[in-house]
Amino acid sequence: MPLDASSVYLILVFAAVFSAAQAAVGLFRTAKVKRQVNRRLLVAERTGGSIAELVVELRKQRGLNAAGDAKGGWAWLSELIVRSGVPYDGRRWLTVIAGLALAGGVAGFALTRQLLALPVGALLLGVAAPIFYLKFKAGRRAIALGVQLPQALEIIVRSLEAGHPVPTAVALVGREMADPIGSEFGMAADEIAYGATLEQAVNRMSLRCQHPDVDLFAATVRLQEKAGGNLTGLLKLNAATVRDRLRMRLKIKAATAEGRASAMILTAAPFLAAGAIVILSPDFYGDVMHVPLVRIGLVVIGAWMLIGNLVMRKMIDMRI
Repeated sequence: MPLDASSVYLILVFAAVFSAAQAAVGLFRTAKVKRQVNRRLLVAERTGGSIAELVVELRKQRGLNAAGDAKGGWAWLSELIVRSGVPYDGRRWLTVIAGLALAGGVAGFALTRQLLALPVGALLLGVAAPIFYLKFKAGRRAIALGVQLPQALEIIVRSLEAGHPVPTAVALVGREMADPIGSEFGMAADEIAYGATLEQAVNRMSLRCQHPDVDLFAATVRLQEKAGGNLTGLLKLNAATVRDRLRMRLKIKAATAEGRASAMILTAAPFLAAGAIVILSPDFYGDVMHVPLVRIGLVVIGAWMLIGNLVMRKMIDMRI
């Protein structure tokens, strides 16, 4: 059956769209592979200096001073910045925080026409939002560390079995693995090359990560340094333990999925219903919002919801 001109045109259009989609997917995959190179290698390529300069620069980007310690200020905030892995740039951060605070204050005043909303909006968007962002990044980084650590330990074990020294095995993880574990082991390898012992470098990595599995790895290295023994066998056992703990965490997450979903639904439902009522019938609550008893009731309901969420979080927060 011969094809008419319109059918040929549609086929050509389909082929062009399909080819464009394939090219876009290929570019996306290539960019994703390039992004998987850890930040420590990119910093080393950019600086191109000595080991000392590389170590100082990496520490600076993690919010540490030249000696590798947390900078002055609030301890919890310094630890949060280090755990999040977000590149630290004081001037840029202050600029972003000032912009967010200004936007939050203006938005709060525009929505409520109340002067009190200016500082409240500025605090929410300029202070609370960056802290929650750092907490979110620290949580994501902790999950990635738990997933990548067994593979990193297996790379070290295979390198040691091949006859390589321990610093070379640690540096191999820093070269071959993506962030966050690649940069952490790469920093440890640079500190060893800079003059630190394996125990000191691993302890600093444990302090940076604040992760129980990394703490277990650091304890294993300390035990081998002080008591001796076969480091390869200890790391094999360590890798198996970390994998078992990760498997248990996934089981707990699956077992508590219903509770977490219930908590999110029960928390969001009143706000969604109230928002729909306000949009569909603005006068429904507007006529009684000024009544003191209604305001007291809303405060009590909000406090009761907060208590309920805290109780449900306590029920499903199982840690290993």
